[in-house]
Amino acid sequence: MEGEKPGTDLEALIGRLRLHQPLPNPYAGDPSTAETPDAGELFKPRRAAVLICLFRGSSGELRVILTKRSSSLSTHSGEVALPGGKVDEGDADDAATALREAKEEIGLDPFLVTVVTSLEHFLSKHLLVVVPIVGILSNIEAFKPVLNIHEVDAIFDVPLEMFLKDENRRSEERERMGQVFTIQYFDYVTENHKYVIWGLTARILIHAASIVYQRPPDFVERRLQFNLPKY
Repeated sequence: MEGEKPGTDLEALIGRLRLHQPLPNPYAGDPSTAETPDAGELFKPRRAAVLICLFRGSSGELRVILTKRSSSLSTHSGEVALPGGKVDEGDADDAATALREAKEEIGLDPFLVTVVTSLEHFLSKHLLVVVPIVGILSNIEAFKPVLNIHEVDAIFDVPLEMFLKDENRRSEERERMGQVFTIQYFDYVTENHKYVIWGLTARILIHAASIVYQRPPDFVERRLQFNLPKY
């Protein structure tokens, strides 16, 4: 519709994102090196997928569903995350992984979500390849959250565009392996809670917002480039 921001017309957004071509996976390894004598077994990083589930808010803005991980989990406890998890052998593809995990974590019916594209692959500090899957939830009223209390403490949603803005953002510079990189923190306050979105989740959402709104963020990003072992 005339006067709308880029990305807020859901049908137009679905059509455009279906044409999106993510960069090739840089973490797939080189199978040709597996035949090198005495090379050993080729290193294959573990794989996971997360769901970037977008819907239209009451004011017409695009919003994304997030969770706060259970405080009882052994890793990343209490942190904000996108619904998702590691690939299972029975998963047909990355989208199936993301939808299955969203169903298990927050009770999101896969039939409510229109999967439109995958985005650039990310590598976590634990050498886990994470594939973001973008899905559109056209009827937010049909979604009745059911939280898996063993995995999720809370579910909430935020405006996607906030990950392109300087508002409510802070950053921290760190150095690792001779590289200086920036960790972004986004603060989001509701009536009863304050959430901090940072790390890999923030990086993924900055990238997703840049694709959806077709513009770079208002701040500078410096990423850490991980080097995968070959064997």
